[in-house]
Amino acid sequence: MRFALDDDREALRSTARELLTELCPASAVRAAWTGVPDEAAWNALADIGALAVLVPESDGGLGLDETYLVPVVEEAGQTALPHPLTETALVAAPLGVAGPMVATDLGGAGLVASATFAEAFLLVSGRGLRLYEAHEVDVEPVETVDASRHCGRVRPRAGGRSVTEDPEAVAAAFDRGVLGAAAELLGLSRAMLGLTAGYATQRHQFGKPIGSFQAVKHLLANARLEIEFAAPAVLYAAYAIAHGQPDASRSVSQAKWLAGSAAAVTGRAALQCHGAIGYTTEHDLHLYLKRSWALARAWGSADFHADRVAASISA
Repeated sequence: MRFALDDDREALRSTARELLTELCPASAVRAAWTGVPDEAAWNALADIGALAVLVPESDGGLGLDETYLVPVVEEAGQTALPHPLTETALVAAPLGVAGPMVATDLGGAGLVASATFAEAFLLVSGRGLRLYEAHEVDVEPVETVDASRHCGRVRPRAGGRSVTEDPEAVAAAFDRGVLGAAAELLGLSRAMLGLTAGYATQRHQFGKPIGSFQAVKHLLANARLEIEFAAPAVLYAAYAIAHGQPDASRSVSQAKWLAGSAAAVTGRAALQCHGAIGYTTEHDLHLYLKRSWALARAWGSADFHADRVAASISA
């Protein structure tokens, strides 16, 4: 089976890439570390329907499936978009929550990304999910490795409204969140590899670009292999969810594990190839590297997903 994008999916991805490249450069991500993220890129994604891909046409959405949205989420990862695209478009929208910028913590980490500026919060309540508007919760900001995520601890102080009491719907929402995190990690890996390949052609030692040295070639080749192995797993996971395949949950865990591994290998290679300059906060590499560190632990750690895959195989 060949996992690749058809013309319609590629068109949506290309449009998102053009918008994000223009409206979410590294300078915008850097600015989000110290202030509320600029909403230009977010609004542009909304204008092309990216936030409503999984919303039925009868409710004003595009009425498509996850295989259309995941490539857009990957592009968002490639620019380190400092907004909750996965949470809003992949997790909340299919549950009938369309419109607001939604933050959530279905992964059980205790911290909610985008907590300080989100418009609504989708939180676990008993066996179901409840939606709270921003004025219905208290947010305690928490400093994390990636300040552009604006994490916080969120405590409801009003009733909110019930979104679902169905444990299967909650489980499906979690799987879509895992899928989104995997797609973002894949995009971040591509960004770090591209940044490092460019640097390796510019940086010279002993009169030659460092990219001509075998050791550097091996590092970047290994990173590329990890990325190319993870990419079809992410696409299949999207297909499995979209078509209700029995291995959907296992597939998203495989995708998250592989994408996390790709980001870890690529991040180490990028840091090693950049050398001392890569350790400075002034260099753009740390924007993508630290986001990958944060997402590797969001929506379930590598160990969690490895155990989940193992359990599904032995069941």
